Amino acid sequence: MSDVILEARDVVKHFGTGGRFLSRAPVVQAVDGVSLQIRRGETFAIVGESGCGKSTLARLLMRLLTPTSGSVQFDGREVSGARGEALKTLRGQMQFIFQDPFSSLNPRMTVGKLVGEPLEIHAPELSAQARRDRVADLLRQVGLRAEHAGRYPHEFSGGQRQRIGIARALASGPKLIIGDEPVSALDVSVQAQVINLLGDLSRDLGLTLVIIAHDLGVIRHMSDRVAVMYLGRIVEMGRAEDVFAEPRHPYTRALLASIPAMAAPEDHKATVRGEMPSPSAPPPGCRFHTRCPFAEARCASETPVLSTGDDAHAVACHFWRDIAAQAAPPTPPRRSAEAEARFELYRAATEGGTVTHKTATDPQKQTTKTTERI
Repeated sequence: MSDVILEARDVVKHFGTGGRFLSRAPVVQAVDGVSLQIRRGETFAIVGESGCGKSTLARLLMRLLTPTSGSVQFDGREVSGARGEALKTLRGQMQFIFQDPFSSLNPRMTVGKLVGEPLEIHAPELSAQARRDRVADLLRQVGLRAEHAGRYPHEFSGGQRQRIGIARALASGPKLIIGDEPVSALDVSVQAQVINLLGDLSRDLGLTLVIIAHDLGVIRHMSDRVAVMYLGRIVEMGRAEDVFAEPRHPYTRALLASIPAMAAPEDHKATVRGEMPSPSAPPPGCRFHTRCPFAEARCASETPVLSTGDDAHAVACHFWRDIAAQAAPPTPPRRSAEAEARFELYRAATEGGTVTHKTATDPQKQTTKTTERI
């Protein structure tokens, strides 16, 4: 059995925008030549700012969208051309967790129906009682109670709805789950609990996770490897600890330097100004050169190839070695009181303990709050 469970090869997805009469319609190059391999049992994260194409890539990997060109293979089988029974089997082995836990649940269906529907499709041999028992097991597995099966989505909090979405994704017994920003719509304390739940499920069930996110704190906490996207292309990819400790691409350096801090970043060259160019008219050469503080003439004319150095840390930059030699990696910013409270919530959710923090009005006064499962 291959160590690679999901592979994308030169995947491209372009969207037409519908031009005016007798005019050529601009084409949005949402994903442009992405190649990656996801290993069995790992947590793989795809990060980047809004509009970089990461959610489109997730839907291409899941076969919710058909690529314009390129290949996506799951367990050695082509995904993009799957039809009929082959697609039905694929759906059972790959599941998706959507960003908004409310809009992804049918408000007219009870939780029992929502979680049990995949069982009707992928395990039709189960009796009605066996399905109900399996739904109850799934709800308990994600931290809910069996009696919740009779309620409707609007009766739950955001964190509980996302747990329902996770239970539904687990129902078919998948090998791989893709989460499109699965915690971005949740409160900080609930984010920590859902992140830890996903980590526990991955470990206990042997799942492979692909997480789409823009919150670098979330990614650093839960991922094994990270791919950084910019304007439809992967610009850096490697182990999470390597990418965060020694970022090689100027864009990755800028993302890390943009983490809010009380003090201004020491490396002013790591920061980026301006807006991301339109994906319907991307710059030639390196797509980041219009915002890159290290850009040279070559960057505007020659497209860099995503290549590795002496390790598995890949980067698409002509001058990354020169940049690494002249500019130290961005130092972790000094955390504000609010950031410290957030990280304390993460630790408390992991350890099941209490959170002690200083109030904003009286720095000397201590308050204690016990985190509870939401």
